[in-house]
Amino acid sequence: MDERELRRLIRRVRAGTLSRRQFTRMMVGLGLTAPMAAQMLGAAGVARAQSRPAFTPTKRGGGGELKVLWWQAVSILNCHLAVGVKDNDGARLFNEPLAAFDPDGNLAPILAAEVPSLDNGGVAKDGLSVTWKLKRNVQWHDGKPFTADDVVFTWEFAADPTTAATTTGNYKDITRIDKLDSHTVKIVFKQPTPFWPIAFCSASGLIIPKHVFEPFKGAKSREAPANLRPVGTGPNRIVDFKPDDVVRAELNPHYHVANAPFFDRVELKGGGDATSAARAVLQTGEYDFAWNLQVEDDLLKRMEQGGKGRVDFAASGNVEHINVNQTDPWTEVDGERSSIKTTHPLLSDPAVRQALTLLIDRGSMQEQLYGRAGQATTNYINAPSRYQSKNLKWEFNPDKANQILDAAGWKRGGDGIRAKDGKRLKFLLQTSINPLRQKEQAIIKQVAGKAGFSMELKTVVASVFFGSDAANPDNVAHFTADLQMYAWQFAADPQPDMRVFLSREVASKDNQFSGRNTTRWRNEEYDRLWLAAEGEMDPVKRAAMFIRMNDLVVQNAVVIPLVWRNWVSGVSNRLKNTDISGWDSSFWNLARWYREA
Repeated sequence: MDERELRRLIRRVRAGTLSRRQFTRMMVGLGLTAPMAAQMLGAAGVARAQSRPAFTPTKRGGGGELKVLWWQAVSILNCHLAVGVKDNDGARLFNEPLAAFDPDGNLAPILAAEVPSLDNGGVAKDGLSVTWKLKRNVQWHDGKPFTADDVVFTWEFAADPTTAATTTGNYKDITRIDKLDSHTVKIVFKQPTPFWPIAFCSASGLIIPKHVFEPFKGAKSREAPANLRPVGTGPNRIVDFKPDDVVRAELNPHYHVANAPFFDRVELKGGGDATSAARAVLQTGEYDFAWNLQVEDDLLKRMEQGGKGRVDFAASGNVEHINVNQTDPWTEVDGERSSIKTTHPLLSDPAVRQALTLLIDRGSMQEQLYGRAGQATTNYINAPSRYQSKNLKWEFNPDKANQILDAAGWKRGGDGIRAKDGKRLKFLLQTSINPLRQKEQAIIKQVAGKAGFSMELKTVVASVFFGSDAANPDNVAHFTADLQMYAWQFAADPQPDMRVFLSREVASKDNQFSGRNTTRWRNEEYDRLWLAAEGEMDPVKRAAMFIRMNDLVVQNAVVIPLVWRNWVSGVSNRLKNTDISGWDSSFWNLARWYREA
């Protein structure tokens, strides 16, 4: 596209005849990333819309069945016990947060009557409290009223250490919640809290009903029937749930948004793989929507030619990365592998970790596999841009890796595999079953072999790998391998995502593997920085802290970033108003989805 045509398109965005989303899709189709397209519009002075035109159907229901594919099957329908994004999404069919993050990273009220701000008095200037006004006349699916008591209880449930909630870190710094009236709560924090939406917002902030879960707060949390048959306020009510297979829901006739939802029934089918999910939407039209299409871009382009659907690219902070185990996955201590009481016999050597980072061919991954869907990166935090480190640069240099290993005394044996003090450089790299990830594994193995690494590859069914079963050794929390590769859906602020490297968050048998620190890395400087950033109200100082945290985990090879990914979905050409957010659940706006005739 020449400069003249680009200027014409930008003028159309200004005039409102072309949406920012349409412009972004066009730019992504030309090989740019969604964040780069957004930066182009910003440089051209095109402001983001302050609000989105709402879909206003003339009646509730009548839309028939919505069929969606999540190739990572849902395991549980309680976000506070969820391990992966897919569980948060399953729960989001039924339960709702106070507010959600839209595609631009702005808060949109859901169960709240309005989003708190400094201007409306909801956010205290000192950062020590935030006041939420709740929607009135909202009912739980069983007919009970939604009130401030449910918000208070959700905090009590998630913050209780005996609950072993995976979301506990989002709520532990709340000192108290004052119930000002039946539909107003004031959340008081222990310290100034710049990212106050960490609690009760987005897919990990869903409100659960006190009258249903109260008997199960604490040690009985995983016994609650509502973990599998949720009672929510959302646009859908549970019909049937078969864990690791399918979720079926029906329209909520008492939903609190007028003339919504459009669809009478929803089927969320899980399992399979991303490629078959993409094909079912883009080529055959059997399904309306496919989630998280981690599929080679050339294949997606060919599928789009089928004419049934389109690929949606949403800006996000997601990064495909390798976690480096700091503990020994092959030695059992007190019935636990990867115990914090051990250190990794090979990866504890800085030379081995440094060599490993030099053997990752990110450029080939971007060019051959991701295309429009991502770009090579050396940073764990890539967005928002103010948190992106400019201090690091990725390097693919097998010769340099070999020199480092030689100097550190790792000598090649007769089979080409390096060894030192009787220890061989033999590793197990695990990830979820996904054709694109298997190709990433193959790229890594091929190059690592040339440097004297023996790399065994393991693939795990996604529903197990991202599952919440505390007894299953093959999930990411147990980390019974040397290296593991995946991506999380990042929040609009790095605070919750950088929590995964905190010493206090180490996943272990003692906390039923609900801790988010799966690498088991512990670093005093990092802990101090995260805790300071948690209460730092100066945005410039706070950004600098997160940049330093990013540099610490990357330079120490605790995590090896690979590709900064766009959030990729497959959408039927007839399905409208999906407005996918890369910062929240794909279902954040589900009540307003509709299908054209």
